[in-house]
Amino acid sequence: MSRTEQNGAGRRRPPTIHDVAREAGVSRGTVSRVLNGGHNVSPAALEAVQSAIRRTGYTVNRHARSLITGRSDSVAFLLTEPQERFFEDPNFNVLLRGCTAALAAHDIPLLLMIAGTEAERRRNMRYIAGHVDGVLLVSSHSGDPVAAQLHEAGVPLVACGKPLGQGSRVSYVAADDRNGARDMVRFLHGSGRRRIATVTGPLDTPGGVDRLAGYRETLTECGLPVDEALIVPGDYSRAGGEAAAALLLERAPDVDAVFVASDLMAQGVLSALERAGRRVPQDVAVGGFDDSPAALSARPELTTVRQPWDRISAEMVRVLLAQIGGEDPAAVILPTELVRRDSA
Repeated sequence: MSRTEQNGAGRRRPPTIHDVAREAGVSRGTVSRVLNGGHNVSPAALEAVQSAIRRTGYTVNRHARSLITGRSDSVAFLLTEPQERFFEDPNFNVLLRGCTAALAAHDIPLLLMIAGTEAERRRNMRYIAGHVDGVLLVSSHSGDPVAAQLHEAGVPLVACGKPLGQGSRVSYVAADDRNGARDMVRFLHGSGRRRIATVTGPLDTPGGVDRLAGYRETLTECGLPVDEALIVPGDYSRAGGEAAAALLLERAPDVDAVFVASDLMAQGVLSALERAGRRVPQDVAVGGFDDSPAALSARPELTTVRQPWDRISAEMVRVLLAQIGGEDPAAVILPTELVRRDSA
């Protein structure tokens, strides 16, 4: 049949679910099940309906379906950081692209929402209730009320990284930050480094806490003392890494390696070392974390710990859609990989 049919007034009308059912040779109920996820539909019927949808040009009336199902067929990507961090930190863009692509496979649009201030949080929380089916929560800090507020409001959510203090109430997907840090410190020690420092992530974030824990554990495992002078807090920004490295060189001028908890901060560390006349890696080895675009644009290119961003985004979407469908919260921890380049 044609993509549209004419009504009595000569105007073309868009194809309906009845047209798709007639074209596919199945019941309207079968078409409805296909449009709502394909559950309890045979492979042959699924293919017939999908082929009929392509031939007729049928598109879902999202507004009508939302009135029936009570769902919006949309998901929010909620970043609880200042707006400038979204544009500075390449990890957020990589994660956003991956989540967008994973949701597109289900024909679900993604709304980007930034809540770096209390006013933004209140405004976004008002919108989320009743306007999206679930939330992908990114960069949650300890004491941040967003995860708890979403949970209490009954909004399905999945956090990127384990939300501190939320226990098993909130679904999350995370890289294995602790073991990734352990791999990097073991590598630096194995290359002959003995004064191994770290620039941490924010210690009110799960990644900051776990990467520092991995660093401490591995120094002890390698028989090295844990010297607090070699531990400098950072904030995941390039400027923060540069300031931390300057402080570190003042405290411990004999440092011969630095494990930096993000690639973007590691770029700042490299700048500070160059300004201080330290060669990398001859005088000081530098290891990062993330394997973000910042690792490849650094000079020298960074040895780092790769987070599997494609898998993280795909798993976040999978877990969220399952939760929207009624499943219980879930936790997924994915392995990291050491990537050797020129800085260590």
